[in-house]
Amino acid sequence: MTIHHVVAGDGPAVLLVHAGVADSRMWGPQVEDLGRDHRVITVDLRGYGETPLAAGAAYSDAGDLLEVLDVLQKQGAIGEQVAVVGASYGGNVVLQAVSRAPERFSRVVLLAPPVDGVEPTADLRTLWGEENALLEKGDVDGATAVNVRTWLGPDGDDAARELLFAMQKNAFEVQLAAGDVENEEYEVTPDKLTMPVRLYVGAHDLEFFRTGAAHLASQLPDVELTELDWAGHLPTMERREEGVALVREALTK
Repeated sequence: MTIHHVVAGDGPAVLLVHAGVADSRMWGPQVEDLGRDHRVITVDLRGYGETPLAAGAAYSDAGDLLEVLDVLQKQGAIGEQVAVVGASYGGNVVLQAVSRAPERFSRVVLLAPPVDGVEPTADLRTLWGEENALLEKGDVDGATAVNVRTWLGPDGDDAARELLFAMQKNAFEVQLAAGDVENEEYEVTPDKLTMPVRLYVGAHDLEFFRTGAAHLASQLPDVELTELDWAGHLPTMERREEGVALVREALTK
């Protein structure tokens, strides 16, 4: 198995999929809490955390998630269905995987996923421009700092900033070394997500994600959309205790 993953605890299975500026370490508080009464699966997508990314690789992040579940089911570690939580880019990967195999998932929790069909907004384009300019100069630390400043909301503390910096810098280094890769994206078909979906977005997040959340909610058959008035893009990292409660409530109510 190429994809680094960890299974902890015992009980109903839940898969946690990290943001594109992070890795599985972002879920530390959730693993500690949910592991008391859930079987918690965390993954590092390719090019993040402890999962390598080969130069010129052809793969699918959503396909990798489904393969991890297949392996764990064959091992008897999980049953036929899991609940799944996806943050940011990880939320989009979740949407792809659930669209491809909806029978594998009992409940979906999404934290500010990028949504297909929503045009990039000016604030997102500004971030891309700053990031690309710094990376072209070889300033990985500068590009990392821009991302930390953008993605953590006003309540993110020093510990959250330090962790996010470490995760994002590692991702930049691994992905830049790999160069061009081919990541196949599966089609997202919202009408196939007939299971309960809880969708969250922060009031301090970029316009792109707030617009996307409303657009996605209008397409899902069984969805509850909540705007967190205190949050930026990564609420579970910004307020750890509230982030733990948010995920647990979303999975159990």
